[in-house]
Amino acid sequence: MHPRPSPIAAALYTLRDLDVDLIVLHGPKGCCFRTARLLEQDGVRVVTTGMSEKDFVFGAEEKLTKTLKKAYKMFSPKLIGVVGTCASMIIGENLKRAVENAKVPAKVLIVESHGGFGEGDNTEGAIAVLEVAAKERLISEDEARRQIKMLRMATAIEKTRGMAQGKYIPPLEGDNKKKVAKIVINAFKNGKKVAMVLNAKKETAYLFADVLRLPYSKLNGNPVVIANLDENIGLPRIRNHAKNIKKELKDNGVNINYITGGLDEYPVTGKKAMEILEKEEIDFAVVSGIPHALPIEKYNNIEMVAVTDGPRLVEPLKNIGYKYVVLELDAHAKTLGKRRIVNSEFGNIIRSEIS
Repeated sequence: MHPRPSPIAAALYTLRDLDVDLIVLHGPKGCCFRTARLLEQDGVRVVTTGMSEKDFVFGAEEKLTKTLKKAYKMFSPKLIGVVGTCASMIIGENLKRAVENAKVPAKVLIVESHGGFGEGDNTEGAIAVLEVAAKERLISEDEARRQIKMLRMATAIEKTRGMAQGKYIPPLEGDNKKKVAKIVINAFKNGKKVAMVLNAKKETAYLFADVLRLPYSKLNGNPVVIANLDENIGLPRIRNHAKNIKKELKDNGVNINYITGGLDEYPVTGKKAMEILEKEEIDFAVVSGIPHALPIEKYNNIEMVAVTDGPRLVEPLKNIGYKYVVLELDAHAKTLGKRRIVNSEFGNIIRSEIS
């Protein structure tokens, strides 16, 4: 019932992960405005054909052709993504013909997606991109199938445990960060066996990894560190994120005890992380990123803290058993274009309390 990310936005992010140089949105100027501006921070040029009311009636293929030619002249891209929007797709614009007429000397991925694509789930836009990428041989068929499977599982998690459950979920602020920071510190001081779990996706891991590198040694603490940072899984950009974070954690003296999978495997790495927590007989755990992917319900012997970026995830996380939920707003905005771990608000508070 409340607004959710659209397939168009997911298509834009997935094209970014394929290292496209330029994205052309065939639609009105305001379509996916915030996502487009954010992606500019990550080195991707995003332009729009600026469809108007007249174009909704008479079509705007010529506008797309002209925009492609102009954008190519400006940026000289090698790989371009052309993405449909609600306006252009509903009136049946022929994106392929417009691209052929432009005759730009670059590889062009044509993604016919819109806000209600499929069931309207945002992951449908990402799947559309992966299917086109496999057809154009930018990725293998096997890799496309693996990623599509992960995206379907991610959708299932959101619909059953997250903020796409089909009911209205109010946005909440979460628990007081300073209070929870003291609880985390006391867990170490009281001799509890503590685990730090990273179960994040894409570049947001640069923010959520912050709590893994805090100076717990000052508390005589040595947490079990679990992270989905396999640098051999996923698209090149995603693998590089994992590689960067692992190196920085190592440079900070952090030993990752368990690697559960890659950054695009968060729907399944949550279950693996939970199995490790049980095996290690953990008393207290902090889970950062996508904590609702961990099936924590039957492990009520573990006191658990969730660190998330979704105000509408606070209530669902409490419902599945997290005792405390800490909110880190605007994770995407804070991490786009970054190649190093970003200080989180929660991490900064723990640092101040430890020192």
